[in-house]
Amino acid sequence: MNSSLSQILKRIQPLDEASMASAMKRQDELTKPRGSLGVLEELSVKLAGICRSPSPVLKNRAVVVMAADHGVAVEGVSAYPQRVTRQMVLNFLNGGAAINVFASQAGARVAVVDMGVIGGFEPHPMLCCKTIDSGTKNMAVGPAMSRQQAIDSLEAGIAVAEAELSRGMDVVGTGDMGIGNTTAASAICAAITGKTAVEVTGRGTGIADWQMAHKIEVINRALTVNRPDGADAIDVLSKVGGFEIGGLAGVMLAAAANNIPVVIDGFISGAAALLAVKLAPLCREYLIASHLSVEPGHRIMLDWLGLTPLLNLNLRLGEGTGAALGIWLSGTAAGVLSEMCTFGDAGVSDKDGGA
Repeated sequence: MNSSLSQILKRIQPLDEASMASAMKRQDELTKPRGSLGVLEELSVKLAGICRSPSPVLKNRAVVVMAADHGVAVEGVSAYPQRVTRQMVLNFLNGGAAINVFASQAGARVAVVDMGVIGGFEPHPMLCCKTIDSGTKNMAVGPAMSRQQAIDSLEAGIAVAEAELSRGMDVVGTGDMGIGNTTAASAICAAITGKTAVEVTGRGTGIADWQMAHKIEVINRALTVNRPDGADAIDVLSKVGGFEIGGLAGVMLAAAANNIPVVIDGFISGAAALLAVKLAPLCREYLIASHLSVEPGHRIMLDWLGLTPLLNLNLRLGEGTGAALGIWLSGTAAGVLSEMCTFGDAGVSDKDGGA
C-alpha cells in the first residue's frame, strides 16, 4: 500500500465528543422548542464533532466532480454513447451543467477532475488532470484496472482533496461523470454488500427494459469472471470499479483525515463511500448522505453505511447535484449553532425555567 494512503488511513479519528456535547447543549438553549429543527439539529451536532468545534463554520465550500470513461460501456449498458463523458466535462467547464447551477446556489466552487476521460482536455482553471488511463478496461471480460491503478486512483483523490484544502475548504461534496459508471457502482455494491445484481441494479441514464436485463447480465458476468473479494476494497475497485470512483473514495478519506465533512451525492458517490469505509471504518462518521437516489442499490448502500439521507427528491443525475443541496443544508444547520440566539440572549422565557 502506498505510504500516503496508509498515512491518511491512520490519521482518521473518531468524532470529537466534547464538541458534540457542547453543540447539543446549545441546541437546547436556542430560541425554539427543543428538537423542533429535527434532523437539522442532529446534523449540526454531527458537524460539530467532525469539525471539532461547538460552532462549526462551513464558509469555504467545494464540490469535487470526478470524471472517467468505462470500458464496460462497449457492452451497451447506457442510453448514451461513451463520447458523452467528455462532452459533459466540457459542459461543466463552460458552466452550463446542472452542477454549475446547484453549486452556485449553494455557494460552492466546482473542481473538475479528469481521472481518465478518453480524448483528454486542454488546460482549464477549473480542471485538474489526474489521468490514470484512457478509461478502464471492460470488466465483463476481465479486471477493470490493475491493483496498482486502483491504488493510484485513491492516491489521486487524496492529492485532489489536499489541493482543495490548501485553497480553503470547510466542507466538500462529491460528484461524478462517466458513461457506464452505474454498472460499475452496481457491481461494487453487490461485491461489498453481498446483494445480487438484480437487487442493486437500476436504469441509470434511463435504459429500456431489454437493456436493463442485459445490464444485469453484464454485471453478473463481471462478478463471475473477476470474483472480487468483498473484504478487500482495493480488490473490488480494481476488478469492477472506475477511476473516478476510486478518486472519490480518496477524497472522502483525505477529508476525514483533515476533519472535513463529506457530503456524498447519489449512487456513484455511494459506491465510493463503500470503498472508503471498507478501507477506514471511521470514515463513515464523516459522511453525510445528501439524498436518496432512485437507483435501488442506493438504499442498500446507505443502509450498509448506516446513513440517513437528508432529502428524497427522486434525483438520478449525479454530477454532485444532490451533494450541493446537502452542502446548503449543512451550512444552514451549522449556522443555527453560531447565529441563533439563546433564550437568555434574546430575553425570551424558556418554558423549562429559563429567562
